[in-house]
Amino acid sequence: MFEGERRARMDQFNSKDLALRTQKKVLSRMASKTLANLFIDDTSGEILDELHRVSKEFTGNKAESQKVLKDLVKVAVKIGVLYRHQQFSQDELDLAEDFRRKLRRGAMTMISFHEVAFTFEYSIMVDLLTECRDLLLKLVAKHLTPKSHGRIRHVFNHFANPDLLTKLYSPGDPYGPHLKKICEGLNKLLEEGTL
Repeated sequence: MFEGERRARMDQFNSKDLALRTQKKVLSRMASKTLANLFIDDTSGEILDELHRVSKEFTGNKAESQKVLKDLVKVAVKIGVLYRHQQFSQDELDLAEDFRRKLRRGAMTMISFHEVAFTFEYSIMVDLLTECRDLLLKLVAKHLTPKSHGRIRHVFNHFANPDLLTKLYSPGDPYGPHLKKICEGLNKLLEEGTL
């Protein structure tokens, strides 16, 4: 940041903005299972646990799979904080609604691919996840740092990997039980209207 910009920003001190920035910073440093339990319902937590298992199975790397889920939790919590503090403009709220609809469509597509044998097409899932990623990046463009944008890309690019998706939808073990639980959880969220 240039000295002039920093000075101008300091002159525009706002305690509400400071509190919001501090809250986002503290919460981003606390992305753990305990924090996730405070902000995420049981069904979503179970889905996240299964996504972690899928990621760990796919990468063979516990640390990488934990980083993906930690990034997901951090971003979700930050967006929740922004929403709770009414930081989104009407245009951004419209983008958030577009994102929710696209995510819901992705969940229904994922379930359909699971329930109807031999219908899976990874390109459809990749496109849906990529569109979700892009909508989310637009939503938070003015609110989150480039580091958080990188987290969003990391999460969506990881789960939109065609090899991961193909293995996830391959019949049997080790991915079949995880996919079943993920789809059961998504079905529950859809029925409850949470998603």
